[in-house]
Amino acid sequence: MTRLILRWVLLALSVIGASLVCQALNLGFEVSVRDTAGFLKLLAGVLVLSFLNATLGRLIRFVTLPLSCITLGLFSLVVNAAVLWFAASFGLGFSIAEPGAKGFLAAFVASILISFINGVLGIFLPDDRDD
Repeated sequence: MTRLILRWVLLALSVIGASLVCQALNLGFEVSVRDTAGFLKLLAGVLVLSFLNATLGRLIRFVTLPLSCITLGLFSLVVNAAVLWFAASFGLGFSIAEPGAKGFLAAFVASILISFINGVLGIFLPDDRDD
């Protein structure tokens, strides 16, 4: 249970880090964390993002499996961006300010950054396995 909560907080920190990079690149992915209430709202948003990734994301990946095979798996990046864009529309701690193609570009870059940062931070989590 502790590991799950740690992964949840690390994902929230990954979203914050991706937001900082996207703001430096002048993209519209923003996180509104100014106080504890904002961070709790971000945690709720990350929970929604995780749930959507586990349900809707897997369904979309299954339906678009032939397209993903043709593009050697790169289409899954588009699916990740679409799920992030949809989760950001709820306004739970993070949002995408730009409409249209620029908003999707922000979601695309942010989803890649979130995956990368979360992977790097996940290295520091201890394994549950007893070796």
